[in-house]
Amino acid sequence: MKQFKSAILLGSGDRRPGVKSAFTELRPIIEKYLEIVHEDLDYSSDLNEVNADLAIVLGGDGSILRAARKMGRRQLPVLGVNLGRLGFLADIQPDDLKKALELLSSGDIRLVDHLMMRCEVFDGEEKIFDEIGLNEVAFLGGPPFNIQRIDLTVDGEFATSYSCDGLIISTPIGSTAHNLSAGGPILRKNLQAFVISPICPHTLTVRPVVDTAERVYEICIKQPNDSTSIVLDGQVLCAVTERHSIKIQKADSIFQLIEIAGKGYYRTLREKLGWRGALT
Repeated sequence: MKQFKSAILLGSGDRRPGVKSAFTELRPIIEKYLEIVHEDLDYSSDLNEVNADLAIVLGGDGSILRAARKMGRRQLPVLGVNLGRLGFLADIQPDDLKKALELLSSGDIRLVDHLMMRCEVFDGEEKIFDEIGLNEVAFLGGPPFNIQRIDLTVDGEFATSYSCDGLIISTPIGSTAHNLSAGGPILRKNLQAFVISPICPHTLTVRPVVDTAERVYEICIKQPNDSTSIVLDGQVLCAVTERHSIKIQKADSIFQLIEIAGKGYYRTLREKLGWRGALT
């Protein structure tokens, strides 16, 4: 098991009230177990220049998405401390951090690999974006809110043309986010698969599809609105024209989440989604 000796502290102090005060309160606890080599409360620094064994992220799942985006292709294992609401990724409560760090020091943790996606955007033959994401890439129509026609090709083979309000291609981690709200399935977080979920499709037989992450997915949008956009993990990459094509595939980078013993997958789903039933 990897020995964790140094950490960077991250959090959305520029967006979330209470993060800075939580840093002040929790920092002495963290320093008993780890050397803090860097801290960034607004994600303004270049994390590729920082050497550490892990990143401790204070906030919600959105803060972890920001951390993954800032780390880019050089991902550190992440321990998420939940200052938000649901917290599928940020699963440690502040009151439990001391116990979590004790377990981290003793090696009583799991280091779980999670799929990331690579999104390339082409304007004709020119590549204009090449980004990685953790949750999903969404194709969303704006005003005047016409039905979108979105063509999907998989490994060079035309699959279908969607008539819908938009389309989401999600990783397993992202399956409990926008994909779930759009009626898509929940995937176990460490599966190597993507979910393709149309938003309000105009054909009743069109349903979400789960396929392996080893394939290459290409998207073209026919007659998009002026404000139809590509959104990667909540960040707008660009507006889409008919000249654009978008290629989505498995990224080389891997997101690693530190999971503490006793925090099982179905326990997390049961607690976060409010599933009925009680343990006997």
